[in-house]
Amino acid sequence: MGVRFPSPAWKIERQTMETFGQETDKVFCRLLENADVFALYLDVRGRIILFNKKIENIVSEKRENILGKNWLNVLFHDNNEVIKQQMFKAVIDDSITYKRPNNFEGLIIDRNNIQHLIFWNISPILNASGALDGILLIGNDTTALKEREESFKKIDGTLKNIFSSIKEYALYVTNLDGNITYYGMGSEIMFGWQKSDIIFKHVSMLHLQEDVRFKLPLILEQVNRSGQYEMEIDLLKSNGQPFPVILNVSQFLDAEGKPIGYIFIAKDITERKKLEYQIFQAEKLAAIGQLAAGMGHEINNPLFVISGRVEMLFERKKLERKLREDLEVISTQAERIRKLVDRMLKFSRSVPPKLESININDVIDSVLPLLSYHKLHTSKIDIKKDLVKKIPPIKGDLNQLQEVFLNLFINAYQSMPEGGRLTIKTDNFQNLYAQIWISDTGCGIPQQNLKNMFMPFFSTKKDGTGLGLSICYNIIKNHNGSIEVESQVNKGTTFRIKLPFA
Repeated sequence: MGVRFPSPAWKIERQTMETFGQETDKVFCRLLENADVFALYLDVRGRIILFNKKIENIVSEKRENILGKNWLNVLFHDNNEVIKQQMFKAVIDDSITYKRPNNFEGLIIDRNNIQHLIFWNISPILNASGALDGILLIGNDTTALKEREESFKKIDGTLKNIFSSIKEYALYVTNLDGNITYYGMGSEIMFGWQKSDIIFKHVSMLHLQEDVRFKLPLILEQVNRSGQYEMEIDLLKSNGQPFPVILNVSQFLDAEGKPIGYIFIAKDITERKKLEYQIFQAEKLAAIGQLAAGMGHEINNPLFVISGRVEMLFERKKLERKLREDLEVISTQAERIRKLVDRMLKFSRSVPPKLESININDVIDSVLPLLSYHKLHTSKIDIKKDLVKKIPPIKGDLNQLQEVFLNLFINAYQSMPEGGRLTIKTDNFQNLYAQIWISDTGCGIPQQNLKNMFMPFFSTKKDGTGLGLSICYNIIKNHNGSIEVESQVNKGTTFRIKLPFA
């Protein structure tokens, strides 16, 4: 430092130290007085020989009260700081004993009881013969820096918690070979894989097999070309179930800007897809409803004429047997058309429900006895009811809801000609909806037909009109509810209905 420090062997008296301080003050001030560091020079006994202005500020003592004092008594004025003193003293004693530099970070409390986190650099000063002259301490106040670091850590932790709590998002990272190196922030919730089961596995585990060969390489090629790429795609859960996401893939760069992997962010859009489908379904139903209303009225007019003429012919006394049989066929088919037209008109009218406070469990119990009137093989079907008690009432039209459940129960029975189980369950969904599950163990519905189940005139039955489920859909929609269907061939079908509480 350009200062020739006195030999610690000298016998330093108070007056001598003050004189030395005056002689070296100009040099010391030029070098360290205005430096933004704490500077202390100790003799081998730990007495303070030199120091700068910053030391005075933190200990709030005058210069003459600091010179010659033991550094411990100056920096640690609080008797409750014994542990800090001993730790710091051990580090300095190590530098004195072994003549080697050391570092120490610890808290210093000033006279205003404000804590300062100081990082000390401890350097032994040797004379020409290699003997220890003293110890130089340079300290940097890192309090503000540490506070900023802690603040950043809290912000970072908060962001991670926010991101992790959003179940619709998943973040995972791969290396350039496609092996997953980071898997977190909603990934376990979205995919169902635990981190230990998928880390270091290839990212193709999360993609459909037909996409692994074509789409995945295309995505990574686009990312390498433009830095990032976004597309709508189906990914795979751990149980093999596909689900739709918006997948954003970008390059993962190191500090020098060199690509070292890929960052994947997936947003689950299953609910959005359901909502889009419901809107699309509602628009189609509205259009078909208008068409059905027009067709119904147009068909009814000539149908009344045909039915009337047939009745007139039946009134004739002398009719050949063959002619009478032909007229009966015409009458039967005309009646069949009339019933179909009635259902079409019923579907198109979409009569607003007459709302009253009703218990959904009571509605279900009132419908089950009606099944025997439809000539169904009730003896072969095992009915299991799991109706939650004390469920809040809903606002609904009793007759319309009875029609919905009767239609669904009949469909379930018809899907189990050899017998099976019909399970009916109700529960309270988030204190907002009455949720009803109607499940059978019947033949099931092919996956390609599920999206058309509520479409008018779509039926998989030979004699079905395809209007039953459409009418059910309209009734539930007019009750501000929702109806969904899940099915697997040869395993069964489940309808889930939600109706808002009163």
